[in-house]
Amino acid sequence: MGAWLMRGVLIQAGQRLLVDCRWAPLSPLLTEAAADAWQAAGQSRADVCLEVQARHKPFDVRGWETLARGAFVRDGVVVLRNACGSGFDLLLAVDGDGLRVVARWWPPVRERAAAHLLRSRFHLLVRATLLQYPALWWAGCRGLVPVHASALTIAPAGKGGTSTRGSPLLLAGPGGTGRSTLLLGAVAEGGRACSDNLCVTDGRVVHGLIEPMRVQGGGGRRMAHGRTERPLPGRVDALCPDRLVVLRRACSGRPEIHALDAEQAARSLIAGTYAAGELRRYWPFAAVMALGTGLGPPHPPIAESASQIAARLPAHELVLGDRPDEGLAALHSLAAPEREHREHMEALP
Repeated sequence: MGAWLMRGVLIQAGQRLLVDCRWAPLSPLLTEAAADAWQAAGQSRADVCLEVQARHKPFDVRGWETLARGAFVRDGVVVLRNACGSGFDLLLAVDGDGLRVVARWWPPVRERAAAHLLRSRFHLLVRATLLQYPALWWAGCRGLVPVHASALTIAPAGKGGTSTRGSPLLLAGPGGTGRSTLLLGAVAEGGRACSDNLCVTDGRVVHGLIEPMRVQGGGGRRMAHGRTERPLPGRVDALCPDRLVVLRRACSGRPEIHALDAEQAARSLIAGTYAAGELRRYWPFAAVMALGTGLGPPHPPIAESASQIAARLPAHELVLGDRPDEGLAALHSLAAPEREHREHMEALP
């Protein structure tokens, strides 16, 4: 990838995403969105191909059918005007066994002003619209479901060095509960993680969605709420968790952990996913794409997937106080012996 014009590949939501950015001002923003996760494009097939054009004019949709406000379709090809409020128009077409996306910067006056005045909001919207939502939707066409959670391994106590060994957990909880703090502590001790906030799953394997972490003292681009960005260390593309941990935040006290029944665990995972700000604009995107192409679910089966996960995995609730970093010791205590997990799996119908 060059410093200004870029071409590279991300493994995003379990899909191979090829990005070809021909508009120089956008290249640094896309490049830093995935840091060292970019791969050389090579010649291999991509699942999703994104081309960002330098042309600043709308797609010609004269004679096209109107799907919804700002959405048009003809022969299964969908055009979204000002997609997700990002200022980009998108043309999306299913080509054989892949998705082709063409993007052009053509913002309405309000979005053009916001791009200059609300920089962090603009950066998040552009990354979601170009690098995340198309891959999420195509993953959904292949049976994968988005969830707001982190999959990570907890390295055995006292063991250093990065490794995928250890107990793999699915760590769920609404934003602000301390999940990122625990995740950073785990990888600092040698664990690995798929993502900070979002992933997709078939109910067993969890595939991460690449995005920078937004934390206090990150050292990178400044974002809202006094946070800055940093790459996720110890990242892997996929993990297969053997238990589910749901986070809850109390105003004070030491961490407490207790077993959680499957119904409560599923309810927390479902609610946390729908409450995620990162997905707020994804639901209408997925619905319009399903309507226009005839592919994928108009509404991703979040509840069904969460119930399947909660029924399959032992679940615990971890209640954190005003120092969420103290919860890492509790996660170590959940590194269950292999025999316990095997007995649980054998007991399932």
